[in-house]
Amino acid sequence: MKFSSYNLTPQIKGNLEGLGFKKPTDIQYKTIPPIMRREDVLAIAQTGTGKTAAFAIPIIHILQTTPAREGHGNVRCLVMEPTHELANQITEVFQQLGKGTGVFSSCVIGGVDQAPQIKKLERDIDILVATPGRMFDLISQGHINLQSIEILVLDEADHMLDLGFIHDIRQLTKIIRHKHQTLFFSATINEEIKDLAYSLVNKPVRIQLSPNDPVSKNIDHSVAFIEMDDKRFFLERIITEHPESKILVFVRTKVRAERVFKALERVNIASLTIHSDKDQKERFEVMKQFKEGIIKILIATDVSARGIDIPNVEYVVNYDLPEVAENYVHRVGRTGRGTKKGIAVSFCSPEEKEVLDEIQGYLTKDITVMAIEKELYDETVAISEASEHDWKSLIEEANSFEQKKKKKGKKK
Repeated sequence: MKFSSYNLTPQIKGNLEGLGFKKPTDIQYKTIPPIMRREDVLAIAQTGTGKTAAFAIPIIHILQTTPAREGHGNVRCLVMEPTHELANQITEVFQQLGKGTGVFSSCVIGGVDQAPQIKKLERDIDILVATPGRMFDLISQGHINLQSIEILVLDEADHMLDLGFIHDIRQLTKIIRHKHQTLFFSATINEEIKDLAYSLVNKPVRIQLSPNDPVSKNIDHSVAFIEMDDKRFFLERIITEHPESKILVFVRTKVRAERVFKALERVNIASLTIHSDKDQKERFEVMKQFKEGIIKILIATDVSARGIDIPNVEYVVNYDLPEVAENYVHRVGRTGRGTKKGIAVSFCSPEEKEVLDEIQGYLTKDITVMAIEKELYDETVAISEASEHDWKSLIEEANSFEQKKKKKGKKK
C-alpha cells in the first residue's frame, strides 16, 4: 500500500511525496489507521523504524480536518520528548509534514532563552513538542495551558524512565484531567514501562514489532578486534576511505570524545563533538553542521545516542563499546533509518571482551566478526605512524583538558 492510497489531505500527500515517502514502514502501516480512528495506541518498535512519522502523519491530518475543541487552553496536541535534540528534531518533522496545512507546530526545551518560546506561545498552538523541565516551568508561569489537549504523545518512553522523568509523566496526567487520545511509544518493553503505559492509555491498540534481532534488518553490523591504542588509526582509515560519507562515532566519555577529536585534527580530518559539557547553543550548532553535511564526522557520547536522529548517516563507528548492552542497539540504530541501508562497525579491544559478551547476550546472537589480516592491520597502523603523530601527546592533551575542567568547576 502506498501513501497515495491513504485518506490523507492533499497537502499532507504532497509533503510526503516531496520528502520521498512512498510506502509506509511496518510501524507506520500498523499505527496510522488506529490513530486516525482516534484510538489510544501502545506501540513498541525498535529504533530507526520510522515511528516519528507513524504518529506525526495522522496527528497532522486529524488537526487539519477537525475543529479545535472548545476550551480555555492554547495547545491541541502535546508531544513529550526526553532530550533537547530529539524535541528539536521531532518539531522539524512536524513542520515538514505539516507545511501548507495550517497546522502550527512549536517546541519548548530547556538550556536556551525562554523568551522566544514564550512569544510563540502567545498564539494558539496545534502541536507543542516539549521536554519536561521547561514545559513545567512555563506551565507554572502561566504561559502554557493544557485544558484543550486532544492528543498526548509520550515518545521514547523507556528513555524517559532512564532519565528519571516518571514523576513528571505522572504529574502531567494530573494536569490533563479531561478525555484525550494517548499515544505511547517505546523502543523497549519491561514491567515498569508496561505498568506506566497501562496507567495512561484506555483500551489501547497494542502494536509490537519484535523481530528476533533487535538490530534493524537494514543495518549491516560487525565487530573488529583492535588494540585500544590502535583504534584511532582504524578510524582514520575508515574516514579517508569514505570521504563523502556521514560518519557518527560513539565513545565512552566526554574526555575520550575530545581526545579522538584531537587525534583526527592532527591528521587534518575535521570533526565535531557533542557531549554534556557543551551548552545547548553549541549542541544545536553542532547538530546543524552535521545534519547539513558541513562537517561529516560527529563524535558523541552515549548521552547523545538517543537524541541524534540525522538522515543519511551511512556509518556508525563504536570507537568504544557501550557499557550498557542495550545502548548498542540505540547506537547502531542511528544508521539504516526507515528504509535506508546502513553500516555499523564496533572496535573491541582485549579489555572490552567482557562487554562484548554482554552485548551479544542481550542480542541473543553473536555479532559478525570483521577479520583483519595481520598484514592489513600493520599497514593501517604504519600509514598513520609514518605521519609522525604522537599518541602520548594526545594523552597529555586529554589530561590537560581534564585539569582545566576541574579548575573551572572549582571557580564555580
